[in-house]
Amino acid sequence: MSEQQHWSRRGLLPANLARALSRTLLAGSVTLLVACGGEDTIETPDPQVTAFAPDGEISANVRWTDYGVPYVKANNYESLGFGVGYAFANDNICVLADQIIKFNSERARYFGPDEVPGSGDSGNVINDFGYLSLGIRENAEAGFSQMSEKAQALLTGYARGYNHYLGVTGSANIDPTCAGQPWVQPITAIDMMTYAQGVALLPGASNFTGAVFVAVPPNTSYLPNPVAANGAPIDDAQQMDELYQPELLADIGIPDTNPTEAGSNGWAVGSDLSANGKGMLIANPHFPHTGNQRFWQFGTEIPGELKVVGGSLSGMPGIVNIGFNEDVAWTHTFSTASRFVLHRLELDTSDPLGRTYIVDGERKKVETKTHQIEVATGPSSTVTLEKVSYHSEFGPMIVIPGQLPWGQDQTGQQVAYAIYDANLPNYDVFDHWLAMNRAGSISEYQQTFDDYTGIVFNNAIAADKDGNTFFTDGSSVPDIDPEAIADWAQNPLYQQLTQAAGLPIFPGNEARFKARGTVPTEAAPRLSRTDFVQNSNDSFWLTNPAEPITQVSPLFGPVGNQQSLRSRLAQKMLAEGGSVDGLFTLDDLQERLLGNRNFLGEAVYDDLLAACQARGATPVATAAGAVSIAPACAALEQWNGVMDKDSIGAMLFREFASEFTRNPQWQVAYDPTNPLTTPNTLVANETVMEQLATAMVRIENAGLALDAPLGDVQFVERSLPDGTPSGVKLPWGGANNVEGGFNVFRSNTGGDGTILPRHIYPLLPGSNLSAEAGGYHITYGSSWMFTMEFTDEGPVANGLLSYSQSRDINSPHNLDQTEFYSVDPRLRTIYFTEADIAGNTVEEIDLNVDALGN
Repeated sequence: MSEQQHWSRRGLLPANLARALSRTLLAGSVTLLVACGGEDTIETPDPQVTAFAPDGEISANVRWTDYGVPYVKANNYESLGFGVGYAFANDNICVLADQIIKFNSERARYFGPDEVPGSGDSGNVINDFGYLSLGIRENAEAGFSQMSEKAQALLTGYARGYNHYLGVTGSANIDPTCAGQPWVQPITAIDMMTYAQGVALLPGASNFTGAVFVAVPPNTSYLPNPVAANGAPIDDAQQMDELYQPELLADIGIPDTNPTEAGSNGWAVGSDLSANGKGMLIANPHFPHTGNQRFWQFGTEIPGELKVVGGSLSGMPGIVNIGFNEDVAWTHTFSTASRFVLHRLELDTSDPLGRTYIVDGERKKVETKTHQIEVATGPSSTVTLEKVSYHSEFGPMIVIPGQLPWGQDQTGQQVAYAIYDANLPNYDVFDHWLAMNRAGSISEYQQTFDDYTGIVFNNAIAADKDGNTFFTDGSSVPDIDPEAIADWAQNPLYQQLTQAAGLPIFPGNEARFKARGTVPTEAAPRLSRTDFVQNSNDSFWLTNPAEPITQVSPLFGPVGNQQSLRSRLAQKMLAEGGSVDGLFTLDDLQERLLGNRNFLGEAVYDDLLAACQARGATPVATAAGAVSIAPACAALEQWNGVMDKDSIGAMLFREFASEFTRNPQWQVAYDPTNPLTTPNTLVANETVMEQLATAMVRIENAGLALDAPLGDVQFVERSLPDGTPSGVKLPWGGANNVEGGFNVFRSNTGGDGTILPRHIYPLLPGSNLSAEAGGYHITYGSSWMFTMEFTDEGPVANGLLSYSQSRDINSPHNLDQTEFYSVDPRLRTIYFTEADIAGNTVEEIDLNVDALGN
């Protein structure tokens, strides 16, 4: 059976894609065109390992070790994807099922118009139309055949494994959060590809679905039109008013392109600083603990081809995002780069409809596309809504009411705006990560960035067994001509617009400002060292202070900028060196990761306490009135300077830090020539005393004791399937960004990208503290974290998934790693060798399925 027949037989490719694939195969029986960094290259499959299971006969072995970590072994990529998809669905099926309907624009069909039920926010309608306007499903269908055969096989197998789990378990017996729900359906490889295209837009265009929704020419309504309700026309205005509230739809502002404050720490330590002369790594992503950005730990193996252990975000089909193989270890951090730019189009004033724009003196027509969605209006009724979206050669049109108009702007000109997202589309995602997983050295790892641009929005940090390290910002960044960027940087109007919006706004009246694709890897920030490379979410600039990175596109982020407190702590800990003649051991890395130090405390504590004690009983003026800060002094005196569970005074210092961060009081200002040591030295003035007093009052008004140990007021608490609190609160150590912690934990009260119910405690103004919660409810921060080193015997690593493997509250692995860490900040052994995996297997299954799913 041909490959084309093999895929289309299972309905995983539309007919047009199958035909295109067939033509490719006819051109050469063992070659496939692959989109790599914007150019076509040829991949020759390994003759010893097939991409697809022969005749569709799936065979995968899955072994679960303690804490529910699966290790999947197979002889081909489709079978590997199948095993991983099955194991993932066992733990987190509700998350992926939700994301599939989200990016397929079906939320409103199942949940009605509102993202928050009954709120009238019309969020589901907005997002469903938004993703249709961005065309991610279209892109997935068009781009599937452009991936390598191995990537296609992984996706195909993963979808089959997910479906197999759903079939054998039964929808009524899965995670109770989504058990029996009509939106939990079998999925296809194209669904998975669509999901990946949606994820690629998370730091960019996906935040503009509202702006795309209301983007219409002047004097045109942005509201969708009803087409039919249960097959009949709708002309009932009252019913439409109940469906959505137009006044709320227009309440759309400049979006936050990192709404979950995704961040991370990453260190790659090389031979010059490693006690054993080999490579070492700290991986410490800070991500939400709920929702679509949960990590999941697993291992994969195709004998003779691939052996990797690590963790990945939901829906990665057998590919490890952060992990290691026998030769290379890698992690990533959220970069400062812009993955998109906005273009200000110059409208042709001779067109009264405002649908013509000018580029290099030529008139261009705004193009349109028509979309339809189904919206639930009751338990068994729906309405079909239809809407037009608008597109320019610079990308989809957007409108931010009152800020980025379609019509006359503050200059008096007739303008419109469009968004260019460098990840729209991105077909390199799976092939890039797969190539990283298979890299046998730093040079091979580097080569993946020459071949692909698929890690979307991340810095990449890696070390190999020989002690070489490498850093690059691998983000997909718009490649705009350097001369055009230089002109943009000197243009007062566009710098003013950019500063006001907080987003890069470029001219759209000249073609030279149009992106030529993504910035090639040789022009991106990159650095190879044998001592270290690191990143804690500041820009690439000080990856290693001994060799600052400069002379790259400003779209990658700033140079010369003041460093965050967390970045300064990371640099400080590296400069302190390790315990063996200044060289680092694996224990040293674990201590750095879990030590719960905080930079601000180390910088100001002594001066703050001295000023507090000198104040005595003299009242300090606050917004709540004059108060004595003597009780605050008593609590501060007991603080041990770190954010451990037993740290008395840690809560008070955090609340002080929350105030200090908004109005820092340093004697020595920031000096870009001394970025790691400035600013410094606390000014013990009245402002600082007021900040401390405000912190004290906030805690007291919340009904909490100033001398409560941090573990008494900082906790993890799961939600029940209906979104209510479980009532089981696990004490938790850990610092926060506001005090300059490294191992960061905090509350995430914003959306988590899913519609799955969860409880959120309201926070006090200007604080992460919740009076209702009785402290800090941890739902964000260190997630899949590990430390590792290469040795003569192979890689050795310890790690933890802080929120555990499964979101299913009935799973034994819903809370086990969380309880482990709650007792004491520590990491588990990560199994890599066959002996360790076999010796710690607690459950095993052989999956054998034929082409028909039997």
